Amino acid sequence: MQEKQKSTGLVWFRNDLRVEDNYILNKASKNHKYIIAVYCFNPTQFTVGDFGFKKTDKFRAKFLIETIENLKINLAALNIELFVFKAAPESCIQELVTKHKVTHIYSQKEWTYEEEQVFYNVVKSLPSNVVLNSDYDQFLFPPDAINMPINSIPKVFTNFRKHVEKQSSVKNLVTTQPLCPLENLKNETTIPRLKDLGFENFDVHPNSAFPFNGGEDAAINRLNNYFFETKKLGFYKKTRNGLIGTDFSSKFSPWLANGSISARTIYWKVKQFEKEHYKNQSTYWLIFELIWRDYFKYVALKHENNIFKIGGILNKNYDWSKNETEIQRWINGKTKSDFVNANMIELKKTGWMSNRGRQNVASFFAKDLKLDWRIGAAYFESLLVDYDVHSNYGNWMYVAGVGNDPRDRTFNVALQAERYDSNGKFQAIWLQERLF
Repeated sequence: MQEKQKSTGLVWFRNDLRVEDNYILNKASKNHKYIIAVYCFNPTQFTVGDFGFKKTDKFRAKFLIETIENLKINLAALNIELFVFKAAPESCIQELVTKHKVTHIYSQKEWTYEEEQVFYNVVKSLPSNVVLNSDYDQFLFPPDAINMPINSIPKVFTNFRKHVEKQSSVKNLVTTQPLCPLENLKNETTIPRLKDLGFENFDVHPNSAFPFNGGEDAAINRLNNYFFETKKLGFYKKTRNGLIGTDFSSKFSPWLANGSISARTIYWKVKQFEKEHYKNQSTYWLIFELIWRDYFKYVALKHENNIFKIGGILNKNYDWSKNETEIQRWINGKTKSDFVNANMIELKKTGWMSNRGRQNVASFFAKDLKLDWRIGAAYFESLLVDYDVHSNYGNWMYVAGVGNDPRDRTFNVALQAERYDSNGKFQAIWLQERLF
């Protein structure tokens, strides 16, 4: 066993906001006797973006605050102090490095444009002798496990899925043991409140399909309830296109998006369920969805900034509109489709929308209204509590006909409403909200 360095290691948390099965944290704990941690509420993430929406609106901001509060508690149990700043990472990390004589920094690797810029800004701010380690830790099947070069990622998901199911394996979970506490360590930083980020306090909507708190503990509680207490996992494939309530789908995506839970944890818990109870199409289908999540991450790795361009990864030209009146009607649930309207009002009131709803409102935006799909993607980025850059832009490209769907389909929202909300109950719940 290697001897731990006596210098202090710093774990820079980004979208890996958990203690359990955190390979970055675990690696740091093996290399250092002492560790401190940092999370930065970067002010740029709460500014208005190019299409007129706040990059992070109140729903995800609240969920993030709850997540950091929980992370701080769970790190404290490992004798690791979490410093929290409302500042650009390059300024606060440099301050910690100098003050605590940090020699090594550990972080999760990110690869989309804004996240990379933040990383490079931090690198430029550091003394040359500081070692910065970054590793991929948000995949089910990370790049070193797929036996395929990134530039060979298939154009079609099915080919990717079949390859990784045959060629790859999922790593075991890791647990980090408590470390030596740093003596006389002062931490005067505080976790910002909603008003510190520019928002008013608000209550969760009584009809929200996602009434859960942020944080690792809430994620694990949800997993145990959905899998083992209610065994809803066993019906997932049949219910996943539902629209009302908490249990038609797993609801893991918000915690996955900011790394409160790892895809590996969910995978191995599915395997535990299959061993203790039964294996069926539903247990497989949850893993299937995790592979979809991986796929969009690989699409972003392969195609880089093209996922944000109007022609997408196919570089296809359509005559996109930016009609502000149509955009506002879509946002406010005032289109010709009540099914679209109900879903959009749900999003505006709760920060959540079902997968079925997302496909329909995005298709309506891009294919029926022929509006610039990037505007819809930016609105989702702002409002969705489970916003994930790769899945969001990957799905929007897919639906808009500039991504990974060779069929370039258009959803018939009237038929979809008839199929998935035949009694109109979902529409009734949310359409009345237009009055308030």
